[in-house]
Amino acid sequence: MAKNYRTVDADAHVIETPFTFEYIEEKDRKYTPLVVNQIAGAEQRSNEGNVRSEYWIVDNNVYAKDRNVESKISKAEWREMRDIDGRIKHMDELKIDVQVLFPTLFLRPCTDNVEPERALFRAYNRWLADIWKKAPDRLPWAAMVPLRSPIEVIRDELVWCKENGAKSIFMRPLECEKEVTDPYFWPLYEIAQELDIAVTFHAGNGSFQVHDFFFPTSFPIHKLSMVGAFHGLIMTDLPKRFPNLRWGFIEASSQWLGYAINDAMLRKRQKGVRLTDNVLKDYNIYVAVQVQDDLDYILDRYADEDHLVVGTDYGHTDTSAEIEALRMLRDDGKIPPHVVDKILGPNAARLYNLA
Repeated sequence: MAKNYRTVDADAHVIETPFTFEYIEEKDRKYTPLVVNQIAGAEQRSNEGNVRSEYWIVDNNVYAKDRNVESKISKAEWREMRDIDGRIKHMDELKIDVQVLFPTLFLRPCTDNVEPERALFRAYNRWLADIWKKAPDRLPWAAMVPLRSPIEVIRDELVWCKENGAKSIFMRPLECEKEVTDPYFWPLYEIAQELDIAVTFHAGNGSFQVHDFFFPTSFPIHKLSMVGAFHGLIMTDLPKRFPNLRWGFIEASSQWLGYAINDAMLRKRQKGVRLTDNVLKDYNIYVAVQVQDDLDYILDRYADEDHLVVGTDYGHTDTSAEIEALRMLRDDGKIPPHVVDKILGPNAARLYNLA
């Protein structure tokens, strides 16, 4: 690795604005999302307790724009990438070398139609590419992939994204009303392996059926689906099919690893298969921890020190958000300093192939 990345924020966010979708091609302008203001009806509150006021309308689906936006520490122009120099300065204050950028709007299912999906994701990718160009050593990003498009379209988009700063593929733990282990996605994984770009599952959900069934209870929508996706990878041995592909599980903590691995171990044993004591290494999986996790226990029983990363959830205000996460991990003394050093930087640099 060419550079010594001491602190890599493995999970930071951008907050989309109407400017994001100015990148939509002229022929696809009809798919441009709307931003509307509520003028009547029952009050809805954000995670910070503020009254929600703005909503996205995306392909006739309505989502709160300001439900999960952190407004007390960072500035709007930093979160929305309108002041990239300011964002970089704030990273310097937080002693963060690199932030890997993930979306906000697309943590939920926004469309199940091919053409709007392609137009929206393409525009988002071009917006992130222009952001990256202003700070290529500091702001790599996760690419949105139009999963309902022909594989040739997906390949062309991913090649372009990698050439313009993308270091992983953003996926939700359920996509296209399918599990991520479904053979439908295998051609995508082939391309990712070929391009040496990681597949990162981020807490969220791409299934309208699951999202709408549980809404507004977010835990089964965004978190338990991540546990299911991890369990599915182990049970199907999918990573063995793509041995050089790196997999990431971002913003779901690591506390569930014991349950998921133990259950998979019992089910495998019934089939005469034994898992080793280092499942993350064997399956080339990286998991983002939270500072509240019982890390000494996780490291002792279920994870090795080379496959854990950490993120701040920059820009958001939910249970995973901790803007001082990197400092807190170093200062709390739960785990040895040399292990902290790996989690803070080199592990994420390896997951995202930073160079």
